[in-house]
Amino acid sequence: MLLIPAIDLKDGRCVRLRQGRMDDETIFADDPVEVAARWVEAGARRLHLVDLNGAFAGQPVNGEVINAIARAYPELPIQIGGGIRDERTIQAYLDAGVRYAIIGTQAVKDPAFVSRACRAFPGHIIVGLDARDGMVAIDGWATLTEHRVEDLARRFEGDGVSAIVYTDIGRDGMMTGPNVEATAALAGAIDIPVVASGGITDIGDIRALCAAASSGITAAITGRAIYEGTLDFAAGQRLADELSAR
Repeated sequence: MLLIPAIDLKDGRCVRLRQGRMDDETIFADDPVEVAARWVEAGARRLHLVDLNGAFAGQPVNGEVINAIARAYPELPIQIGGGIRDERTIQAYLDAGVRYAIIGTQAVKDPAFVSRACRAFPGHIIVGLDARDGMVAIDGWATLTEHRVEDLARRFEGDGVSAIVYTDIGRDGMMTGPNVEATAALAGAIDIPVVASGGITDIGDIRALCAAASSGITAAITGRAIYEGTLDFAAGQRLADELSAR
């Protein structure tokens, strides 16, 4: 089980939102590159970046900061989501040194785009599915669709997607624990590896996710907990490694 620190970018700063609301933010740092250094020093083996402004604008907004982090750590796998709507944007991120592009809203609006992207950039595409009560949300979580998350995820089997990042909107940023049951259900329903996101609070949540790893949960993204100190990132990754080795 890989533990992935999240760096959410808004107006060039590192922030965390509650349930995706842009008007309910906590600013954690003015220099996201320094934040990236903190997690790398703590043993992070991948970084999860989100362009929050880009998710609403439909195009990259914090590209300069993202490129700076990628330049600082050229060997570190970085995944980026938020505002990726076309192949040109994916190519620009990959050229900058980002390893994975996360397609969210566009994957819902145009599933064929995922197929095209996987063919154009094999091994570099992740689909992000954000859901509330099992229903997928798009446009920075502002719009709730009629798509059930499991049904939509199945549409991407066979495309070559590297993973599905599944975020429970109701848990994200709320420090209430991840929705392990729903995440495991999704992982068990598809052949694509699933990355859990939203709600991780403490070391007990890492244990719970590791216990469900056999369903197909391969990694977990953590944000507010590691910034507020309820979860020690290094200790969490050590525990995940220990439990995975058993």
